[in-house]
Amino acid sequence: MVNHRLMHDLSYQWTCVTGQAEFAARDGAGALVYRDRMWLLGGWNPGDSENFPEICNSEVWNSTDGITWTEVCPKAPWEGRHTAGYVVHDERMWIVGGDSNQGHYQPDVWSSSDGVTWDCVAEEVPWGQRALHHTVAFDGRIWVMGGQTLPQMVPSPEIFYNDVWNSIDGCTWNRVTDSAPWPARGMIGHSAVFHGRIWLIGGGTYDTPSIRRRKFYNDVWSTVDGIKWERHTDEAPWKPRQYHDVAVWDDKLWVMEGWYDPVAIDSIDDIADDGNMNDVWFSADGTKWTELSLTPWAPRHAASPFVFDDALWVVTGNNMESDVWKLQRH
Repeated sequence: MVNHRLMHDLSYQWTCVTGQAEFAARDGAGALVYRDRMWLLGGWNPGDSENFPEICNSEVWNSTDGITWTEVCPKAPWEGRHTAGYVVHDERMWIVGGDSNQGHYQPDVWSSSDGVTWDCVAEEVPWGQRALHHTVAFDGRIWVMGGQTLPQMVPSPEIFYNDVWNSIDGCTWNRVTDSAPWPARGMIGHSAVFHGRIWLIGGGTYDTPSIRRRKFYNDVWSTVDGIKWERHTDEAPWKPRQYHDVAVWDDKLWVMEGWYDPVAIDSIDDIADDGNMNDVWFSADGTKWTELSLTPWAPRHAASPFVFDDALWVVTGNNMESDVWKLQRH
C-alpha cells in the first residue's frame, strides 16, 4: 500500500531562513508581496514596549530573500494596527480597516506604491465599525467580509457580521449582500483566491461581554460573486480554528497554524498548552485535505505568510519570535 502522506512529505521541505530577523517579533502583521519583495506591515506585541509603545506599531519592512530585512518606514502615517485587511490591488499596497486596540475602531483605508508615502483613500468607510474582518483582492476589486464589534474594547452594539462589501477604488463601497449563507466570523489571516473564486476557510468569533465562549469553524466556502456561495465541506479534517492563515501555492489551497481554545479540549498532541497550533494542510479542491506532517517551526497563530520566489513562507507570529521559514518543493 502506498503511503500518500509520506509521499507528500517527501515532496516538500521546510527551511529556517533565519531565526532572528532584524524586525521585532510581532503577530497580526500585514504580509504582502509587491514589486518582487515581501512586505511586513505593522503588528502587535504588548510585551515589547520599546518597539510597540502603543501595543501596535506602523513600521514597514521589506525583504528580497527573507534573510535581510530593511525598515523602509519606521512610522507610517496610518495608526498602528494588526489583523487588518492587507491586499495588493491596482498596482498598489492597501491597508483596509484595522483593529480596536487603541480604544476605537480604525475605519480608514490607506494605499502606497513604495511603502514610504501613504495616501489616506478613505477616512471612514461605511462598514467601518468592526474588527477581525477578512479582506481579499479579486476581480479588480477589494472585498471585505465578516468581522465583528468588540464592545469590551470600544463601546458599541454587539454585532457579528456575515455581510460582504467590495470597492474598485477603496473609497466608494458597494454592499454585495447583508447576509451570506456562512455563519458570521472573522479572524482569517491572509487570503485565498483559487480557480477564479474567493475562498472562505475556517475562522471564528471573539468572545464578548455577553457571549463568553468563542466560536471556531473548519468549514470551507467559495464564491465567484460574493452573493452565491458554494459550501465545499461542513467539517474539514483539520481542527476548527481562528487566527490561522490561508494561502494559495503550488496549485493548492493551504491552511496553516492558528488558535483553538485550550479550555475546550483535554489533551491533543498538535495543540500547545496556550492553544497555538503548527499543523499545515493542503487541498486541490477545498474538499479533500492532506496534512503535511512534522512541521519544524513552533506553534503560533496570526503569523505573516507570503507566497514568494516559488515558495510558501511563514514569518513570525504569536510565538513571539522573529523567525522566518519557507516551504519548497523538494
